[in-house]
Amino acid sequence: MSFRVPKIDHIDPHWMAAAERHQNDLTKPPGSLGRLESIANRCAAIFGSLTPPVDAARIVVFAADHGVAEEGVSAYPREVTAQMVLNFLNGGAAINALAQANGIDLVVVDAGVATPLPDAPGLIRHHIADGTRNFTREPAMTEAQAEEALEAGMAEAEAAIADGYNLVGCGEMGIANTTSAAAITAALTGLPVKNITGRGTGADDACFTRKCSAIERALARHRSHLAAPTDILQRLGGFEIAEMCGFFLGAAAHRRPVVVDGFIATAAAALAVRVDASAPDYMFAAHRSAEPGHAELLKWIGKEPLLDLGMRLGEGTGAALAMKLIQSAVAAFTGMATFSSAGVSNRTP
Repeated sequence: MSFRVPKIDHIDPHWMAAAERHQNDLTKPPGSLGRLESIANRCAAIFGSLTPPVDAARIVVFAADHGVAEEGVSAYPREVTAQMVLNFLNGGAAINALAQANGIDLVVVDAGVATPLPDAPGLIRHHIADGTRNFTREPAMTEAQAEEALEAGMAEAEAAIADGYNLVGCGEMGIANTTSAAAITAALTGLPVKNITGRGTGADDACFTRKCSAIERALARHRSHLAAPTDILQRLGGFEIAEMCGFFLGAAAHRRPVVVDGFIATAAAALAVRVDASAPDYMFAAHRSAEPGHAELLKWIGKEPLLDLGMRLGEGTGAALAMKLIQSAVAAFTGMATFSSAGVSNRTP
């Protein structure tokens, strides 16, 4: 594969140290804001500034269909992908409500929805194909398709930054995409399929059995081609997962904090981490999904989620909540007085 990601630099530890010194000069006991302090410190290091700009936020929802849905792995029919995209565009989904409540811009990307979608405000087309192929029988996508999807995701990160958004995140929609995410998780971690596979949108016992079987058959079929992250993506991924992977890499390459939503988004982030080990410096894990594989993926990429609310919807809903938390952490960091400016005595040495 000829896909090449721009160089991603680790964040500067000197800026982390400078941010920590600033934290300790604010009018509060050191560490009293808990993890809000480390969030703000990392944002400062990402931007190389003690006034990191995270006021303008955008979530990109990537949507695509999956050929493995033919195996009966979801409780919902494939048509729901397109129907939910229209719901996003009409403002009727949970992500619309949460984005609006938190002042976050929202756009939707057709990465590979099988049903044709009408033009609409907020819809961006990076359509690779009408869904992936059934990965129990053949690779989910061609090498050229995987490369095109990665590049499309990077372009979408660059577009968000060009539009003035300095805090970005993504979510997804795609019937059967928890099957793809679980297959990617198994390929990356080597854990047993039943340990990292959940019931997604509410699969009953028979559906769950079919789901595990599909993943196990896919892993057996593609086992000799699952060494490189791009190969895992091509064999087991979805177009929305590939574009999210590119999005994470693009945001990191341009030194912007990027919020990772739930299980499917974290599968994309884990592949990005395999592509470039510096990428996690720029990632914030939004929340811990109720999907069993998500906790394992978070450990694998070394991230502690900001929230743990038992959510498992996807769409970027966790990212919307986490973005407000990040903005609040930075507001305290930049808006509080220091001991000297406020005339408040600091603690004695």
